Amino acid sequence: MPSVLASFYAQWRVRCGVVPVLRDDQDSPPERLLQTIWQHQRLLREQLKTLDGTPARILHPGFRSVEGGPDFRGAVVQLGDGSAQTGDIEVDLRSSGWHAHGHDRNPAFQNVILHVVWESEKPASEALPTLPLRAVLDAPLGELSLWLGGESAQTLPEELRGDCCAPLRTLPAAQLLDLLHQSAHVRMQSKAAQFQARARRVGWEQALWEGLCRALGFKHNIWPMQRLAELRPRWQTPRTQPLAVQARLFGISGLLPLELTRSETGADNYVRRVWDQWWRERDEFSDCLLPRALWRLHGSRPANHPQRRIALASQWSMDGDLAQKLERWCARDVPDSALADSLLEDLQVAPDDFWSWHCTFRSPRLKKAQPLLGSTRVTDLAVNVVLPWLWIRAVEGKNAAMQTTLERRYFAWPPAEDNAVLRLARQRLLGGTSPRALPGAAAQQGLIQMVRDFCDHSNAICDRCKLPDLVRDWLQRDR
Repeated sequence: MPSVLASFYAQWRVRCGVVPVLRDDQDSPPERLLQTIWQHQRLLREQLKTLDGTPARILHPGFRSVEGGPDFRGAVVQLGDGSAQTGDIEVDLRSSGWHAHGHDRNPAFQNVILHVVWESEKPASEALPTLPLRAVLDAPLGELSLWLGGESAQTLPEELRGDCCAPLRTLPAAQLLDLLHQSAHVRMQSKAAQFQARARRVGWEQALWEGLCRALGFKHNIWPMQRLAELRPRWQTPRTQPLAVQARLFGISGLLPLELTRSETGADNYVRRVWDQWWRERDEFSDCLLPRALWRLHGSRPANHPQRRIALASQWSMDGDLAQKLERWCARDVPDSALADSLLEDLQVAPDDFWSWHCTFRSPRLKKAQPLLGSTRVTDLAVNVVLPWLWIRAVEGKNAAMQTTLERRYFAWPPAEDNAVLRLARQRLLGGTSPRALPGAAAQQGLIQMVRDFCDHSNAICDRCKLPDLVRDWLQRDR
């Protein structure tokens, strides 16, 4: 095997950190390489044994997680003569990492079924099955480090793709788009039905509010944001001043800093004003305070921090015309090319003296003011909240023309920002196609719906999943 440093270009890759230089006598590989070795199973798979000598058969290594918690989710593993079990995998360099990193105390790791390590410093314990990899690599570390920089290590292995990948890849582009759009339509109707059911209990405007706040919570803080929205009749009272609304929301949420610092004078002045307002009212809301632990505050972009999203919601709350604005936007003649910009114009709020310049209470002041709502977030709000809410109102009002207009906008909406669910779905279901294979937000929504309908009800090895046969039958009938 040629040396990893055989050419100047190879040396460039090493100097820039694209690939590490490793030798078999080094203590351990980087954890990133160990995770990639596990994902691609670059192992002597028939020789795998846990520390206590139990044979381990890896039926599926799971899918790498990029959102915190265990490194791989949805793995299928058989230990000894036991039955196959599905769960999570955590990869560490040393077995001591399980306690050193606090995994044993973190509820996010409660579904881990196998601790994969480079080596163990201690004998097997009865706690968690541990699988050391140092003696079972299928190639020397030097070769594996070279392979790490190649394309094959960056994509999902062919054998780990879903059973539906083969028939879906044979579909012509137009037919695949038709399938995705039909799935997307089901997804929109499902969201619309949820708004309809909630509106029967709390009214259309409150149902809209809850949908908007759920969307502002992203996937990690949906439920605390939902609860804040449910409490809107408590904190949104007539003639309430903007600062009072912010103080109530931050106080109820549990996200108001408990003490001031001396490093950010401007921030402290704002926090002090909010606290002065909240101090006078907090007893009134003592029965509905949310525990701070309910929020997931790490692993998200600063601009998506829930404190900043609550500030946006507080501004929306001061606009008593928000629902009517959306209805007027629905009635306007908007060209497809201007859909996102036109909705952003109606949902955008005025600059805020503090939150236009900060992402959190404690973040440094931004060099340039940033709007509280950006163009990428508008697409998520449109396809998940605004369009389904308006569409089901048109259905209830028996306004067929408006239904048609809203469906056209839904399918014409430009694509949303790529995310981990879409990236995995494109690899697993569509064979690793680029984001351009999903030309609009509806195609993205359709692919996500297929994941929810089929992948989420099966397992990593597609056990008893009906989608592959359904696609083949559909393709055969069309031919």
